[in-house]
Amino acid sequence: MNEQTRQTLSDTLLRVRNRINQIKDRKETIGEQNTKSTLIDPILSALEWNLEELDEVRREYRRKPQDNPVDYALFMLRSPCLFVEAKALEKDLNDRKWISQVLGYATVVGVEWCVLTNGDEYRIYNSHATVDIEQKLFRTIHLSNSAQEEYTLGTLGLLSKSKMGEKLITILWKAHFVDYWVKMALDNIVRNEDGVLTRLVRKNSPGLSRSEIRDSLKRVDIRVDFPVIIPSQEFKKPLAPLKEERKRMMKEGFTRSKKADLLFCKIKNVKAMGRPSENGFLVLKGSEAVLEERPSVKKFPHPSKLRTKLSEDGILKAENDRMVFTRDYEFSSSSAAASVIHGGGANGPQEWKDSNGISLKEKEEKEVSTSEIEGTTKTRRFVRMAPIKEGSVHKRDGGDGK
Repeated sequence: MNEQTRQTLSDTLLRVRNRINQIKDRKETIGEQNTKSTLIDPILSALEWNLEELDEVRREYRRKPQDNPVDYALFMLRSPCLFVEAKALEKDLNDRKWISQVLGYATVVGVEWCVLTNGDEYRIYNSHATVDIEQKLFRTIHLSNSAQEEYTLGTLGLLSKSKMGEKLITILWKAHFVDYWVKMALDNIVRNEDGVLTRLVRKNSPGLSRSEIRDSLKRVDIRVDFPVIIPSQEFKKPLAPLKEERKRMMKEGFTRSKKADLLFCKIKNVKAMGRPSENGFLVLKGSEAVLEERPSVKKFPHPSKLRTKLSEDGILKAENDRMVFTRDYEFSSSSAAASVIHGGGANGPQEWKDSNGISLKEKEEKEVSTSEIEGTTKTRRFVRMAPIKEGSVHKRDGGDGK
């Protein structure tokens, strides 16, 4: 965001915060539609999204007529990049089914980022992360909390049109994800349940007995903290938008049909071949898919519906114990392709790999490094002593929901 956009967002945040506090003070029930129009729409507008432009924002978005709608789908280069699921201000966002549904849909469509909000609380999720729903959560903010103004502005800024184009949120997510697991590992060591910390201390303090060290560790309070990065307005250089990066990759021959450039998706005894295309992901003729679908399609039926459509169109054909592509087919995303091949929801960027086992996600992120961000994230340790106690390409799946 530039300075003008940041100031606009700051002013809008103040107005929306006052509105939220007034509504809560009056103990009013305003419902979902009023929440969207008075609390959410102003924030999206301040984040550079043109709510009157269909190429940028679609309300009640369905990629297919039979799909359940998403309240907002935000587009870049005519492809959805962010889903926003809205609930009424008075609603508690802890109901797991709300985010489960939109995350499942986002995974199939190939949208990485999702927001669940009631106009005050914003929860940002990464649908592509191959972890439980709780661990897909990236950040949570409350607009009504004025004590965290900079954090709120910085986090909202990641959802702005310009920052989504730069994929800054994806870079920060990678650091967040690694930090989470490192912290879990360090916390396990600090708890000393398996005696690892005792052995480490004794190795460096040979004059102490194990019992003395254990007693001391009961008195110590060790906390590992990773400071949250609040993006600055200046960066060493801009990050290439996804579309431009894809064009660059194509120009350099990344999507040529040479065997070395192909990506593979394997599961059980089946194998599919494909590569990124300008409009999504191309699966090649002769590729295979599982015959039996996963039980998860009962809850998230999009892969099953797409497989049925491909079978009806003669693109997928059953042969013995598997399905086979009779021609090249272009999917809207690598995740949509992988989901059809797996017979259920799948993370395309991680499932598609080259002959060396390098994933599509790793290839696309190769050009991007957290060194683009000014400053570094450092681990802080606090210690205090406590008191003792690719043929011809067939048509793409889906469309723009119209």
